[in-house]
Amino acid sequence: MGCGHVFLRYRGLCIRSYTTKITTMEKQSKKSKSKKSVKAVPEGMHTVTPYLVVDDAHGLIRFIEQAFGGKTTAIMKTDDGTKVMHANVEVGDSAIMVTDSNETYKAGACRLYLYVEDVDKVYQQALQANGSSLREPTDEFYGDRSCGVKDSWGNEWWIATHFEDLTPEEMKQRMHEKMEEPDEVGRYA
Repeated sequence: MGCGHVFLRYRGLCIRSYTTKITTMEKQSKKSKSKKSVKAVPEGMHTVTPYLVVDDAHGLIRFIEQAFGGKTTAIMKTDDGTKVMHANVEVGDSAIMVTDSNETYKAGACRLYLYVEDVDKVYQQALQANGSSLREPTDEFYGDRSCGVKDSWGNEWWIATHFEDLTPEEMKQRMHEKMEEPDEVGRYA
């Protein structure tokens, strides 16, 4: 087998890999059996990892960096640099995968829940990064102080600081009390 440039289709985009030696599937299978085992979940990842597909992934990455102190640990772009084919952005001890949408993978919004040291500070950072408020920081009956922010891509970021551990009995009692209180417009939970 020879070496040369290999052109691939990845998420509907034509990309060029670096010079690669082409081997048969059989040879690859034999090689993988002789190598030491690898972890099913890669280092730095969790079992469940958010994967955000958006229009303008570069912009979302900037928002995550500014609002939540995110750090881009890996990014793969199209040859012309205009699209993000895949990026990993770390927030705290978690990774978020980000990619630009294309014909095969359409943009879509999601909801994420972030635990942070100072919910009030992070809420203000998210607003300064052009997020819009869904709810100001509020002490909740279940022991979190939480708030919500929506980004320009339609994603909702629910941000919290846990301030109190409760027993199941305390949680049940507080939930019951909360259900009996009307909200700001007079509705009951």
